[in-house]
Amino acid sequence: MHYETTLQSLPAASRVPGVVTWSCQIGAAAILAQTLFFKFTYAPETRIIFAQLGGRPAATVAGVAELVCALLLLVPRTAVWGALLSLGVIAGAIGTHLFVIGIQVVDPETGKGDGGLLFVLALAVAVLSTVVLVVRRAEVVSLLRRFH
Repeated sequence: MHYETTLQSLPAASRVPGVVTWSCQIGAAAILAQTLFFKFTYAPETRIIFAQLGGRPAATVAGVAELVCALLLLVPRTAVWGALLSLGVIAGAIGTHLFVIGIQVVDPETGKGDGGLLFVLALAVAVLSTVVLVVRRAEVVSLLRRFH
């Protein structure tokens, strides 16, 4: 499907992939964007997470990467790049949860945890980005052919 075509000009059945991919792109971008404030201000929650990962500089790098992902996901021509980059960035977050900080982030001072919310959000970004790539697989194949 050509994304230059407006969704309104397509038959209803043809609009489904466009609606799905846009929903997933917006969802992934929203999740990525909502954590930026915490990373860029080095909020207490972020200090806990990044204490073992390089501190404020690592949080800032992660924030910049997530900002780039979110922006790329929201531009039709770059959405595939955004989904690919999001998968890479979020794989790092998921790996960090599994092997370094744990699925649940716990504040050592209060003992309160997030109930695994950040881990679930990372999984959601991975799933949403994967759906974007599956729905837009023709673009992924075209992209791979250009670099092969």
